[in-house]
Amino acid sequence: MLLGVPKEIKDNEFRVGMTPATVFELTHHGHQVLVEKDAGAGSGLSDDEYRSAGASIVDAAETIFARADMVVKVKEPQAAERKMLRPGQILFTYLHLAPDLPQTEDLIKGGAVCIAYETVTSSNGGLPLLTPMSEVAGRLAPQVGAHALEKAAGGRGVLLGGVPGAPAADVLIIGGGVSGANAATVALGMGAQVTILDRSLDVLRRLDVQFEGRVRTIFSTRAAIADLVRKADLVIGAVLVPGAAAPRLITRDMLRTMKQGSVIVDIAIDQGGCTETSKPTTHSQPTYVVDGVVHYCVANMPGAVARTSTFALNNATLPFTLALADKGWRKALSEDPHLRAGLNVCEGKLTCEPVAVAHGLPFVAAEKLLAQ
Repeated sequence: MLLGVPKEIKDNEFRVGMTPATVFELTHHGHQVLVEKDAGAGSGLSDDEYRSAGASIVDAAETIFARADMVVKVKEPQAAERKMLRPGQILFTYLHLAPDLPQTEDLIKGGAVCIAYETVTSSNGGLPLLTPMSEVAGRLAPQVGAHALEKAAGGRGVLLGGVPGAPAADVLIIGGGVSGANAATVALGMGAQVTILDRSLDVLRRLDVQFEGRVRTIFSTRAAIADLVRKADLVIGAVLVPGAAAPRLITRDMLRTMKQGSVIVDIAIDQGGCTETSKPTTHSQPTYVVDGVVHYCVANMPGAVARTSTFALNNATLPFTLALADKGWRKALSEDPHLRAGLNVCEGKLTCEPVAVAHGLPFVAAEKLLAQ
């Protein structure tokens, strides 16, 4: 199979879909790989490294989209890229379609086979291709939140860890999954007072054991959220409903009760965000203020630490990329129900039910489509 890796064009996105090590594995399996010139530069990976691994370097993304049987990316295809996708071409990347109707409609019209990293599952019920980036975003959240709390950045001038005689910041994490737990790890390490909300008692019990009682664990209700956001200096939204739009848990009325200069870091922004006032931002303009509350809603947070993120992502995606290349998408998806869960759009049909529900569009189960 001929695979292609274009350079990411989203604002300040420096990750790349394949590392040279991934390319080497694919060429070892007899496949060919095209890599756009300087595609890996933002992650510290040179064209020479890709050539040594067996890739061919091409000057333009247009060449990759025109020739490749499968395009491997990191972020969702931008409007210009969507126009270049071909019917039957495989697209393997993050998509996050539930909050993005224009992208959904374009991919349906384009006829490509679109497999989303974020909905591929595992035998233990996890999301193995989303997990590494959730880990990165979770660990970044207290770091960017601490900066946004600085007075010069628009915050209320609170040091996350405090100092003797002056209290540490009150950090509220909504959602105790992968990103929430990683956020708690770093926030605790920075000396903050940490509270985690979740609707699963099993998750709360696990977190209580994991952190040895050093975080408060509280069952999530609307009343609990309303009470705790009012007291928080930093709120980290880390909720996830796989494939679906994130629930809007913090209302505008709740926002008005928050401290002036407090901060919300909305990790769930890829899926639409978990506050009524969330809207996607970029690394070049990461924050905005509503009712005196600083919002950080960067939709590609892990891009800020591109090298770490690229290697972490490739460690997870490589087995699935190989399966698709070795077997072709029909056989690979037929044989692996977990990879099949990643199929979101296929040859003009929407195959991810949560996305269909979010947009009110017709849906065809992947199993039914593959049986045709």
